[in-house]
Amino acid sequence: MPSEKKSSPQVEGQLRHILRIPQAVYKATGIVVNGRRIKSFVFTTDLAIIRNCDADAVFAVYPFTPQQAISDAIIKASYIPVFCGVGGGTTRGMRTVSLAKDVESQGAMGVVLNAPITNLNLRAVAMAVDIPVIITVTKEDTDIAARLANGASILNVACALQTPRVVAKIRADFPDVPIIATGGRTEESIAETIAAGANAITYTPPSPAELFKAMMEKYRE
Repeated sequence: MPSEKKSSPQVEGQLRHILRIPQAVYKATGIVVNGRRIKSFVFTTDLAIIRNCDADAVFAVYPFTPQQAISDAIIKASYIPVFCGVGGGTTRGMRTVSLAKDVESQGAMGVVLNAPITNLNLRAVAMAVDIPVIITVTKEDTDIAARLANGASILNVACALQTPRVVAKIRADFPDVPIIATGGRTEESIAETIAAGANAITYTPPSPAELFKAMMEKYRE
């Protein structure tokens, strides 16, 4: 008879408060990047959260023009791999290529491009770096075949409530393409996205303000 699978031993310190990724994430197959299996991405640029969570990697994308100083600080402070946003929306053209080369030299494990980027620009970035290029998918009618043909290594599906349906459609058409997807904050929504075909999940953690509020409520008890 097969032996029962044993749980992993837990070793923790007295002072570290770890932000836990929802357990449903670990039902995903993961994506192996240069020998490292990644199932969970924490979607944040907050260094305190990055240093105190149990995610497999960081999805460092933010709503401002990418800056080398920011990516350098995140990569240096993080002890888990970092995938850096390098533009594709407001920031385009050769600047995205330059930023991609910069974050690769800083130690990023991959680069993330926003959905508006052209296929020509995507190809230029993919030719400039030797790390995975992640392309964000925000609409169901995205030409996935063209994105892959122009150098995308991994798809990042971010279609809000439609994400599971779009993931399922892509998975039916492209059985082997690596897919990261937003999974929401609940175990149920994450499980639904994984069942649709996502290999890994980006998880948006509570903000520091929300975490502080919960902590202060405990202090007041």
